[in-house]
Amino acid sequence: MTALAPAADFGRKFSLEATRPDTAEIAALATVLPAGTEIYFTAVPTVSRAEIVQGAAALRKAGLEPVVHIAARRLPSEQHLQDLLAGLRGEADVRRLLVIGGDVEAAGPFHDALAVIRKGRLREAGFEEIGIGAYPEGHPRIPPERLEAALDQKIAVATAQGLMVHIVSQFSFAPERILAWLQQLRACGINWPVKVGMAGPTSMPALFRYAKRCGVGASLRGLVSGAATGLIGHVGPDRIIETLAAAEGLGDIAPHYFSFGGAVETARYACEVACKTHGADRAMAHPP
Repeated sequence: MTALAPAADFGRKFSLEATRPDTAEIAALATVLPAGTEIYFTAVPTVSRAEIVQGAAALRKAGLEPVVHIAARRLPSEQHLQDLLAGLRGEADVRRLLVIGGDVEAAGPFHDALAVIRKGRLREAGFEEIGIGAYPEGHPRIPPERLEAALDQKIAVATAQGLMVHIVSQFSFAPERILAWLQQLRACGINWPVKVGMAGPTSMPALFRYAKRCGVGASLRGLVSGAATGLIGHVGPDRIIETLAAAEGLGDIAPHYFSFGGAVETARYACEVACKTHGADRAMAHPP
């Protein structure tokens, strides 16, 4: 049996984000992805509570594992949250959530992700695990010391309630920065699984647009300036995957793909990374 290449070994447990996937896209994802692949259902303001529940149920029915974003500041009331949680558990059998703040003014009583974790009664509602957001490049509006303290608090409160925890990082284009951040995380004793955010194959104009919106433009500019020639076509996270796959002592880490170039295309790319072997790599490097 051929051993998996390091990049493939690292890439096997990938997850990906999909924004408002429709019936056709979910069906296409189900034909590409292994059963049980985690699909993070992105919270966007224009998606209603009913659409979130229906989308999660469709993902579950297709054999995929829905992980639904809960954006704290977009929740208008505690009752709205409880109704959403009840629908996700009862109609879609959702077991995992990604709890985020949401970069908007608070529409209700929840001013940050920590408030949802503290007051949302997530374990009582039947959820087993939550994802917590983190930022390898920092946050454009939150000082680093506040980010670190908030991460510690969220983990402590969640685990005290009996919830399992994983960390989901914002995407970055700087392999060295991601590596240093992971090493620092582990050095601080934070050993929970980390899903490392990275942009799937995407056009440069789209990358610039999302990088600016999400505050990671500096590492993208570094990627572009470090290229020997202009980057054209679709650009994937190959360098990040190679860097992390070769590193040691990082614990449980896996790619988390942001599908800016389309969920189905990102899914195909993720599967290709996961299926690479040493033999296949050599064949690609030395074609007949």
